Amino acid sequence: MIHKINEIVWGPWLLFAFLAVGFYYSFSGRFFQIRKFWYWMGQTVGSLGGGQDNEETVRREQAGEKKKVSQFQSACTALAATIGTGNIVGVATALTAGGPGAIFWMWVSAVIGMMTAYSETVLGLKYRYKNKQDQWVCGPMVYLDKGLHMPVLGILYAFFCVMASLGMGSMVQANSLADTAGYSLGMPGLVCGALVTILVFLVIRGGISKISLVAEKLMPVSAGIYFIFSMIIIFSYYQQIPQMIAGILRSAFDMSAVFGGTAGYCINKSLQYGISRGVFSNEAGLGTLAVLHGAAEDTTPKKQGMWAMFEVFFDTVVICTLTAFVILLATGGRPEAADVDGAALTAYCFSIKMGAAGEYFVAFSMIVFAFATIIAWYYMGKQAVSYLTERVPKSREIGEKIYMLLYLNAVFLGCLARLETVWEFSDIWNGLLAVPNLIGLMLLRKQVGALDN
Repeated sequence: MIHKINEIVWGPWLLFAFLAVGFYYSFSGRFFQIRKFWYWMGQTVGSLGGGQDNEETVRREQAGEKKKVSQFQSACTALAATIGTGNIVGVATALTAGGPGAIFWMWVSAVIGMMTAYSETVLGLKYRYKNKQDQWVCGPMVYLDKGLHMPVLGILYAFFCVMASLGMGSMVQANSLADTAGYSLGMPGLVCGALVTILVFLVIRGGISKISLVAEKLMPVSAGIYFIFSMIIIFSYYQQIPQMIAGILRSAFDMSAVFGGTAGYCINKSLQYGISRGVFSNEAGLGTLAVLHGAAEDTTPKKQGMWAMFEVFFDTVVICTLTAFVILLATGGRPEAADVDGAALTAYCFSIKMGAAGEYFVAFSMIVFAFATIIAWYYMGKQAVSYLTERVPKSREIGEKIYMLLYLNAVFLGCLARLETVWEFSDIWNGLLAVPNLIGLMLLRKQVGALDN
């Protein structure tokens, strides 16, 4: 039953909705994400060299002011949520099931999704507000309520967000982490579960400031290491790169490879797996980026929206592409022939050139990426709980404590359980999460404003 529901939720209608919203904002912005590539890159990562964030942090500490979340910390937290198992497991599964052409459609979903991510982040910052505890409340539930004046949709989104955080954000990530630690390091599930749960608790009890600080230290280093080692593997196959690119394009478009309806079916599989795994990886359209960027201070909706564009670009066009290229080059463009899937396929492909070190490297990357995703998704769920409980007097604090307990239990159980069914169950909540957000993005499209000044 869960499998059938999952097929309905993630059917062609939802993929079309993602593309339709992304295409609308891309056309209305005259493909700003491509046309002004160097501009938004300069406004985001290109603006980090001046050390302004550090100077501002020192000034506030000297003045005894409350620590604030910087633009870069907010971006790192969002990257922590998006760069997870989807970049290793999701890409491997997409290539095995959908063929080499799946990565092409992941690129398409990323380019289109960049504008979706920009729009939802802009709306999130426009309608965010501070609660009685002087904390930002931000996300689709807020702009669906305050902007669209449809609190029912806001409540639905918040509920779906809580359920998605307990599934995809905690149990699924913890399960992938524990499987990797058990397979590569021989760590028992019980030990791994206890250790990860304690580490998660130590981070999340400090709130968004601690989560952002950990993400700021963790993500640049781990993503940088993954980039370097992937490039080493890719350049070791440099003679096969043109052939690989041709294979990707042929798989994505070539109708003459097979006959009749089979061709359309194969191409449809590449498109379906490419787009769905792209969304799973970068989360553009789910509204989660709007939640994660809500705590950023000393910024503007447009500036933070460009940070969201960068995150989708970096997550899918950079990190997912590196994983796909390593797999396709190592398997000669036939990942299904390796007779393994998921993280094991990626580890196998790295080990061909790097031996056991390659396997340990993929294990390290999986563990770091999954842990970062777990702590970032906790903040998203907590924001949704804050929104749901603020209407009931004295219930917010109790609700947040109950949610923390449920979340930590989900992390621990995720390290122990076999979660094939929970994967699909979590996919359902992710798909439902997108529905009210995509409705809000279209109905509030005039509130996003023009990109070019």
